Amino acid sequence: MITFNSTKAIAIGEAMIEMAPVQDGLYRRGFAGDTFNTAWHLAQALGSRGRVGFATRVGTDRLSDAFVAELDSDGLDTSSIGRDAERTMGLYLIELDGVERSFHYWRKDSAARLIADDREWMEQAFVGQGLIHLSGITVAILPESARTHLIDALSSARARGTRVSFDPNIRPRLWSSNEEIRSTIPRFLEVADIALPSFDDEQTIWGDATPHDTVARFSASGVTEIIVKNGAGQVAMLVDGHEAQIDTPAVWEICDTTGAGDAFNAGYLAARLIGKQPRAAVAFGQQMSGEVIRHFGARIPKDSVPPIARSLIDD
Repeated sequence: MITFNSTKAIAIGEAMIEMAPVQDGLYRRGFAGDTFNTAWHLAQALGSRGRVGFATRVGTDRLSDAFVAELDSDGLDTSSIGRDAERTMGLYLIELDGVERSFHYWRKDSAARLIADDREWMEQAFVGQGLIHLSGITVAILPESARTHLIDALSSARARGTRVSFDPNIRPRLWSSNEEIRSTIPRFLEVADIALPSFDDEQTIWGDATPHDTVARFSASGVTEIIVKNGAGQVAMLVDGHEAQIDTPAVWEICDTTGAGDAFNAGYLAARLIGKQPRAAVAFGQQMSGEVIRHFGARIPKDSVPPIARSLIDD
C-alpha cells in the first residue's frame, strides 16, 4: 500500500476568479479552480498536521494580489506562486439549472498557462513534497513542450520518493480533439501513484461501460491506487489488486454541485496523508464532497471545515 514520506503536499494548476450565483441574479466573487479547490480543502482539513502549497502563476494586478493574500490568510504555502506582469488570472461564471451547473470561461490570457515553461522552477517547487496533485485541466492548458517538462519534473520527484495523485478531470473544450485527450492522459497515468477519475468523464471519452472498466484500464496503466467517483453512485476502488464498491451517502439540501469532485479528492488525500486506510479515506472524501454541494460555489465555507476535519482525527 502507498505510504508518504511526509505530510507536505502541493497541487499544481490554474486558479481563476469565480463568479458564483447566490440569489436573485446576484453573484459572489471568489477564487476557484480544480487543483486549487483541492489544495485549499486539503490545507483546511489537515490544519497543523500538514503543509499544503499551490504552484501556479498569476498576474501583478490587484485581483491577483487578493488571491495570494487570501491563500496566505488561509494557511497555504504561496512560495511557489509566480507572478507575470503581462498576464492575469482567468475568470469563469457559474450558471445554474436547478442544482446542476454550466460554466462560461474567459481564460485565454491566463498566466497559469505558462506554469510549466520554467522546468527548473517547477522542479524546485516539488522538492521535499510528500504528495503532488495535478489534473487533466492542469495538463490541458499547457503546450506540448510544457507537458513534457511537467512529466519530467514529476518523474524526478517520484524518484526522490514523492507520490503523485492525478485526477483526469476531462474538459473537452480545453483540448483540440478527443484524440489528443486519448494520447495525452495515459502519459500522465504512467507517472501517477493515485488516480481519482470521474466515471462520467471516462465513459464519455473512452466508452467505459461501468466503473469496473475504468478501474481495469487505469490498473493496466500501472496505477496501484484507483478511486473512481460516480456522482451519487457507488465509488469503485482498487488498491493493491483488491477491488471494492462503496456506497455514497445521500445528501440533502443540495445547492450547487460545483467542486464536488475536487473536495472529494482533498478529503481522500488528507486522510491518506495522515495514514488512514483507503476505505476510511473514501468516507472522508464523501463527507467533504457532500458538504461542498450544500453551499454555492466550489469551496466549503471556511468555518464549516473544522467540524468535518474533527471526524478525520477521531476516525
